[in-house]
Amino acid sequence: MNYELFVSLRYLRAKRKQTFISVISFISIAGITLGVAALMVVLAVMTGFHDGVRQQILGNVPHVMVQKHGGDLTDPDAVVATALAASPHVLNASPFVSKEAMLLSQRNVAAVNVKGVARENKIFRQSFLTEDRGDVAEILYDQQAIPPGILIGLDTATTLGVAVGDTINVIPPMFTITPFGMIPKMKPFKIVGIFKQRGGFVDSYFAYIDLKQAQQFFDLGEGVSGVEIEVDSFDQAAPVASSLRQEYSFPHAVRSWEDMFGSFLSALKLEKLGLFIVLGIIVLVAAFNIATTLIMVVMEKHRDIAILRSMGATSRSIMQIFVFEGLIIGTLGTLFGTGLGLVLAKNADPLIKGLENLFSVKIFDQSVYGMDHFPSVVNSGDVIAVVVVAMSISLLATVYPAWRASRMDPAEALRYE
Repeated sequence: MNYELFVSLRYLRAKRKQTFISVISFISIAGITLGVAALMVVLAVMTGFHDGVRQQILGNVPHVMVQKHGGDLTDPDAVVATALAASPHVLNASPFVSKEAMLLSQRNVAAVNVKGVARENKIFRQSFLTEDRGDVAEILYDQQAIPPGILIGLDTATTLGVAVGDTINVIPPMFTITPFGMIPKMKPFKIVGIFKQRGGFVDSYFAYIDLKQAQQFFDLGEGVSGVEIEVDSFDQAAPVASSLRQEYSFPHAVRSWEDMFGSFLSALKLEKLGLFIVLGIIVLVAAFNIATTLIMVVMEKHRDIAILRSMGATSRSIMQIFVFEGLIIGTLGTLFGTGLGLVLAKNADPLIKGLENLFSVKIFDQSVYGMDHFPSVVNSGDVIAVVVVAMSISLLATVYPAWRASRMDPAEALRYE
């Protein structure tokens, strides 16, 4: 251990007459601990909310979608084969038909987007309310069923006042010309399943039918509206879309989920950055305590500094003593804050539930946010960023007091001793 570090450690252990300085040092450590812990917890919660909202938006929304401007895809099988070969991250690719329509039940009406989907579509991975708890895919793709089946969301079912087994009329924006004029096209469908919305406002707008039924109902022949592509990670959607754009240029359109909903998620990222800056001010305030502590130590130890300089200590060594002292305070505060923040972030959900039970209040309403638990996800990049910022602020807080100590004139400091 060099003597600069040894002296800085000795200065942290105050004598009886210098207890106040020691108390200020502990307050500085506590301030940085709380600031770092607050940053850790808030960033973890914001990351959890970001992931939760992204999952809600992408409940049944395709990760990548291939469509054609001004028309339908007439070669869906070729597009599916190209998509599956585009990247090893592609899990599935399936054609779909999508048309806006009105659902009519007695006097109730609901506007939805009717989607004809293939059997391998990811919507069948969620739970459905069905008759006799049967397999919803088997019921929907029963070619002998009259009328054909349809799946709707819980919100749509509530609006229409219907339940599983009821029949509703689907009215697309298509008309049949008769001698009596134009008559809207209409077809009855039986509700074979109701799903609880997974994607908030997005999923509540969809209703699902058999792909072949959709092609016949909307007079598409063998054509489809597009091809949905599912990847193994949200982050892989953009690279896969970029790869497919090289194969399908205009008039084809290749869009990832980021192209469709990225602006909303960007707002969440901006909010996370804003909170990082605001809460970083807490660490900055704690750093002022470090500067105050070092200034008081310099004023108290001016005689020791003068003696060290007289014994041959250089200005650089004196500066290092006080820089080390400030870094020790900052390091302890950062370590304690990181540990406290990680514990709180990892156990955020049981802590929130414990506080709700203890005080009989509702802190996190799951029905409002559509999440079954309080979201908190610790990101290693956020942890590193907080540690780097806290240590950098602590280092900057030591510069001026250490520089003033190094510039002290030994003769002037000992003149009145």
